[in-house]
Amino acid sequence: MDSKRDKDQDADFEKVTAALLKSRTGEFDLESILFLKLRGLGIHDLGCTGECMNLERLDLSGNNITNLAPLASLRLLSVLNVSSNRISNLEPLRSCESLQNLNLAGNIISSIENIHCLQSLRKLENIRFKDNTYNYTNPVCRNPSYRNIILEMFPNIKVLDGERVVGRGSDLYQLCKDIDETIKAGLYKNGQIVEHPDCKPWVEDNYWEIKRSNNAIIEEAYKQFNDVLHECRLLNNRATHIISQTERSVSLKKQPKQYAI
Repeated sequence: MDSKRDKDQDADFEKVTAALLKSRTGEFDLESILFLKLRGLGIHDLGCTGECMNLERLDLSGNNITNLAPLASLRLLSVLNVSSNRISNLEPLRSCESLQNLNLAGNIISSIENIHCLQSLRKLENIRFKDNTYNYTNPVCRNPSYRNIILEMFPNIKVLDGERVVGRGSDLYQLCKDIDETIKAGLYKNGQIVEHPDCKPWVEDNYWEIKRSNNAIIEEAYKQFNDVLHECRLLNNRATHIISQTERSVSLKKQPKQYAI
Protein backbone atom coordinates (compact mmCIF):
# COMPACT_ATOMS: atom_id res chain seq x y z
CA MET A 1 0.00 0.00 0.00
CA ASP A 2 2.75 2.40 1.01
CA SER A 3 4.86 1.47 -2.01
CA LYS A 4 1.91 2.26 -4.29
CA ARG A 5 1.50 5.66 -2.65
CA ASP A 6 5.22 6.37 -3.08
CA LYS A 7 4.98 5.47 -6.78
CA ASP A 8 2.02 7.80 -7.19
CA GLN A 9 3.96 10.63 -5.57
CA ASP A 10 6.96 9.99 -7.81
CA ALA A 11 4.66 10.03 -10.85
CA ASP A 12 3.32 13.42 -9.75
CA PHE A 13 6.87 14.74 -9.66
CA GLU A 14 7.48 13.75 -13.29
CA LYS A 15 5.53 16.86 -14.28
CA VAL A 16 5.54 20.25 -12.58
CA THR A 17 2.01 21.07 -11.44
CA ALA A 18 0.49 24.01 -9.62
CA ALA A 19 -0.04 21.78 -6.57
CA LEU A 20 3.64 20.82 -6.54
CA LEU A 21 4.79 24.45 -6.82
CA LYS A 22 2.47 25.60 -4.04
CA SER A 23 3.51 22.77 -1.73
CA ARG A 24 7.22 23.44 -2.29
CA THR A 25 7.00 27.21 -1.78
CA GLY A 26 4.02 27.73 0.52
CA GLU A 27 2.61 30.31 -1.89
CA PHE A 28 -1.06 30.29 -2.95
CA ASP A 29 -0.47 32.32 -6.12
CA LEU A 30 2.10 31.15 -8.69
CA GLU A 31 2.91 34.75 -9.62
CA SER A 32 4.04 35.34 -6.01
CA ILE A 33 6.85 32.79 -6.29
CA LEU A 34 10.26 34.47 -6.57
CA PHE A 35 12.60 31.58 -5.69
CA LEU A 36 12.04 27.96 -6.63
CA LYS A 37 14.13 24.85 -5.92
CA LEU A 38 13.09 21.60 -7.64
CA ARG A 39 16.37 19.74 -7.52
CA GLY A 40 16.57 15.97 -8.02
CA LEU A 41 12.83 15.22 -8.27
CA GLY A 42 12.94 13.17 -11.46
CA ILE A 43 11.07 15.86 -13.39
CA HIS A 44 10.55 15.26 -17.12
CA ASP A 45 7.97 17.94 -17.93
CA LEU A 46 8.22 21.55 -16.68
CA GLY A 47 4.44 21.87 -16.94
CA CYS A 48 3.17 25.15 -15.51
CA THR A 49 6.57 26.51 -14.41
CA GLY A 50 6.16 29.31 -16.96
CA GLU A 51 3.18 30.65 -15.00
CA CYS A 52 5.55 31.84 -12.24
CA MET A 53 5.92 35.13 -14.10
CA ASN A 54 7.91 36.88 -11.34
CA LEU A 55 10.36 34.05 -10.75
CA GLU A 56 13.93 35.31 -10.25
CA ARG A 57 15.92 32.23 -9.19
CA LEU A 58 15.24 28.67 -10.37
CA ASP A 59 17.08 25.43 -9.56
CA LEU A 60 16.10 22.42 -11.73
CA SER A 61 19.37 20.50 -11.43
CA GLY A 62 19.50 16.72 -11.28
CA ASN A 63 16.28 15.95 -13.19
CA ASN A 64 15.42 14.41 -16.57
CA ILE A 65 14.41 17.60 -18.40
CA THR A 66 14.77 17.77 -22.19
CA ASN A 67 12.45 20.66 -23.12
CA LEU A 68 12.92 24.19 -21.73
CA ALA A 69 10.00 25.72 -23.65
CA PRO A 70 7.93 26.59 -20.51
CA LEU A 71 10.76 28.85 -19.31
CA ALA A 72 10.44 31.22 -22.30
CA SER A 73 7.92 33.38 -20.41
CA LEU A 74 10.21 34.03 -17.43
CA ARG A 75 11.41 37.53 -18.34
CA LEU A 76 12.58 38.34 -14.78
CA LEU A 77 14.61 35.16 -14.27
CA SER A 78 18.20 36.07 -13.33
CA VAL A 79 19.64 32.79 -12.01
CA LEU A 80 18.96 29.41 -13.64
CA ASN A 81 20.53 26.05 -12.76
CA VAL A 82 19.60 23.21 -15.13
CA SER A 83 22.77 21.16 -14.63
CA SER A 84 22.64 17.37 -14.82
CA ASN A 85 19.64 17.03 -17.15
CA ARG A 86 19.23 15.92 -20.79
CA ILE A 87 19.02 19.30 -22.51
CA SER A 88 20.27 19.90 -26.04
CA ASN A 89 18.11 22.81 -27.26
CA LEU A 90 18.61 26.19 -25.56
CA GLU A 91 16.39 28.22 -27.89
CA PRO A 92 13.64 28.91 -25.27
CA LEU A 93 16.17 30.75 -23.08
CA ARG A 94 16.50 33.46 -25.73
CA SER A 95 13.50 35.22 -24.15
CA CYS A 96 14.92 35.20 -20.60
CA GLU A 97 16.34 38.69 -21.04
CA SER A 98 17.22 39.20 -17.34
CA LEU A 99 19.37 36.07 -17.11
CA GLN A 100 22.74 36.74 -15.45
CA ASN A 101 23.84 33.36 -14.11
CA LEU A 102 23.30 30.17 -16.15
CA ASN A 103 24.47 26.65 -15.23
CA LEU A 104 24.19 24.14 -18.12
CA ALA A 105 26.84 21.64 -16.98
CA GLY A 106 26.06 17.96 -17.36
CA ASN A 107 23.74 18.10 -20.37
CA ILE A 108 24.01 16.98 -24.03
CA ILE A 109 24.76 20.29 -25.78
CA SER A 110 26.77 19.04 -28.74
CA SER A 111 27.88 22.06 -30.79
CA ILE A 112 28.64 25.76 -30.71
CA GLU A 113 25.63 26.32 -32.98
CA ASN A 114 23.36 25.24 -30.12
CA ILE A 115 24.72 28.12 -28.03
CA HIS A 116 24.29 30.97 -30.54
CA CYS A 117 20.75 31.66 -29.30
CA LEU A 118 22.15 32.83 -25.95
CA GLN A 119 24.04 35.74 -27.51
CA SER A 120 20.95 37.94 -27.19
CA LEU A 121 21.21 37.74 -23.37
CA ARG A 122 23.05 41.01 -22.77
CA LYS A 123 23.04 40.69 -18.97
CA LEU A 124 24.62 37.25 -18.90
CA GLU A 125 27.82 37.36 -16.79
CA ASN A 126 28.29 33.83 -15.47
CA ILE A 127 27.85 30.73 -17.64
CA ARG A 128 28.88 27.15 -16.98
CA PHE A 129 29.02 24.25 -19.45
CA LYS A 130 31.24 22.00 -17.33
CA ASP A 131 31.86 21.49 -13.63
CA ASN A 132 34.96 19.55 -12.65
CA THR A 133 33.80 19.25 -9.05
CA TYR A 134 30.91 16.97 -10.02
CA ASN A 135 32.47 15.74 -13.28
CA TYR A 136 29.68 17.40 -15.29
CA THR A 137 30.34 18.43 -18.88
CA ASN A 138 28.80 18.73 -22.36
CA PRO A 139 29.97 17.24 -25.69
CA VAL A 140 30.69 20.78 -26.96
CA CYS A 141 33.44 21.13 -24.33
CA ARG A 142 35.55 18.60 -26.23
CA ASN A 143 36.11 21.19 -28.96
CA PRO A 144 39.78 22.33 -28.60
CA SER A 145 38.75 25.95 -29.27
CA TYR A 146 35.67 25.79 -27.05
CA ARG A 147 36.87 28.28 -24.43
CA ASN A 148 38.11 30.91 -26.89
CA ILE A 149 34.96 30.65 -29.00
CA ILE A 150 32.69 31.11 -25.97
CA LEU A 151 34.64 34.17 -24.80
CA GLU A 152 34.37 35.70 -28.27
CA MET A 153 30.64 34.98 -28.42
CA PHE A 154 30.01 36.51 -24.99
CA PRO A 155 32.33 39.53 -24.54
CA ASN A 156 30.55 40.58 -21.33
CA ILE A 157 31.13 37.25 -19.59
CA LYS A 158 33.00 37.54 -16.27
CA VAL A 159 32.99 33.89 -15.18
CA LEU A 160 33.18 30.85 -17.47
CA ASP A 161 32.94 27.32 -16.03
CA GLY A 162 33.66 28.66 -12.56
CA GLU A 163 36.83 30.50 -13.66
CA ARG A 164 36.91 34.28 -13.47
CA VAL A 165 38.02 35.61 -16.85
CA VAL A 166 37.83 39.36 -16.21
CA GLY A 167 37.70 41.65 -13.23
CA ARG A 168 39.25 41.48 -9.80
CA GLY A 169 41.08 38.24 -9.13
CA SER A 170 41.33 37.05 -12.74
CA ASP A 171 45.10 37.68 -13.00
CA LEU A 172 45.78 35.83 -9.75
CA TYR A 173 43.52 32.97 -10.83
CA GLN A 174 45.37 32.66 -14.14
CA LEU A 175 48.71 32.73 -12.32
CA CYS A 176 47.63 29.90 -9.99
CA LYS A 177 46.31 27.95 -12.97
CA ASP A 178 49.64 28.34 -14.80
CA ILE A 179 51.45 27.02 -11.72
CA ASP A 180 49.13 24.01 -11.54
CA GLU A 181 49.60 23.25 -15.23
CA THR A 182 53.38 23.52 -14.86
CA ILE A 183 53.35 21.01 -12.02
CA LYS A 184 51.06 18.66 -13.94
CA ALA A 185 53.38 18.85 -16.94
CA GLY A 186 55.82 16.67 -15.01
CA LEU A 187 58.56 19.18 -14.30
CA TYR A 188 59.34 17.49 -10.99
CA LYS A 189 62.35 15.18 -10.91
CA ASN A 190 63.22 13.30 -7.73
CA GLY A 191 60.96 15.62 -5.80
CA GLN A 192 62.65 18.75 -7.14
CA ILE A 193 61.61 21.17 -9.86
CA VAL A 194 63.97 20.98 -12.80
CA GLU A 195 65.83 24.25 -13.33
CA HIS A 196 65.53 25.84 -16.77
CA PRO A 197 67.91 28.75 -17.46
CA ASP A 198 65.59 30.26 -20.07
CA CYS A 199 62.61 30.44 -17.72
CA LYS A 200 61.10 33.86 -17.22
CA PRO A 201 59.04 35.04 -14.25
CA TRP A 202 55.25 35.05 -14.67
CA VAL A 203 54.96 38.63 -13.49
CA GLU A 204 57.12 41.73 -13.65
CA ASP A 205 59.13 43.10 -10.74
CA ASN A 206 57.08 45.00 -8.15
CA TYR A 207 53.91 43.31 -9.47
CA TRP A 208 52.66 42.58 -5.95
CA GLU A 209 53.41 46.04 -4.52
CA ILE A 210 50.42 48.20 -3.68
CA LYS A 211 50.32 51.05 -6.17
CA ARG A 212 48.91 54.41 -5.22
CA SER A 213 46.17 55.76 -7.46
CA ASN A 214 45.18 59.28 -8.39
CA ASN A 215 41.57 58.32 -7.92
CA ALA A 216 40.22 60.35 -4.99
CA ILE A 217 37.98 57.56 -3.72
CA ILE A 218 40.81 55.02 -3.66
CA GLU A 219 43.11 57.57 -1.99
CA GLU A 220 40.57 58.16 0.75
CA ALA A 221 40.07 54.43 1.25
CA TYR A 222 43.84 53.97 1.45
CA LYS A 223 44.05 56.70 4.10
CA GLN A 224 41.22 55.18 6.13
CA PHE A 225 42.86 51.76 5.95
CA ASN A 226 46.13 53.19 7.30
CA ASP A 227 44.25 54.94 10.11
CA VAL A 228 42.52 51.71 11.10
CA LEU A 229 45.82 49.83 10.91
CA HIS A 230 47.41 52.43 13.20
CA GLU A 231 44.58 52.07 15.73
CA CYS A 232 44.97 48.30 15.64
CA ARG A 233 48.65 48.64 16.46
CA LEU A 234 47.87 50.93 19.39
CA LEU A 235 45.28 48.47 20.71
CA ASN A 236 47.76 45.64 20.33
CA ASN A 237 50.38 47.53 22.35
CA ARG A 238 47.82 48.35 25.03
CA ALA A 239 46.66 44.73 25.19
CA THR A 240 50.25 43.51 25.46
CA HIS A 241 50.86 45.90 28.34
CA ILE A 242 47.72 44.81 30.24
CA ILE A 243 48.54 41.11 29.71
CA SER A 244 52.05 41.72 31.04
CA GLN A 245 50.72 43.48 34.15
CA THR A 246 48.19 40.70 34.77
CA GLU A 247 50.82 37.97 34.45
CA ARG A 248 53.08 39.85 36.88
CA SER A 249 50.23 40.20 39.37
CA VAL A 250 49.32 36.50 39.14
CA SER A 251 52.97 35.54 39.55
CA LEU A 252 53.27 37.58 42.78
CA LYS A 253 50.13 35.97 44.22
CA LYS A 254 51.52 32.47 43.61
CA GLN A 255 54.74 33.18 45.59
CA PRO A 256 54.67 31.56 49.11
CA LYS A 257 54.24 33.97 51.95
CA GLN A 258 57.24 34.30 54.32
CA TYR A 259 56.76 34.97 58.01
CA ALA A 260 59.39 36.46 60.31
CA ILE A 261 60.48 34.25 63.21
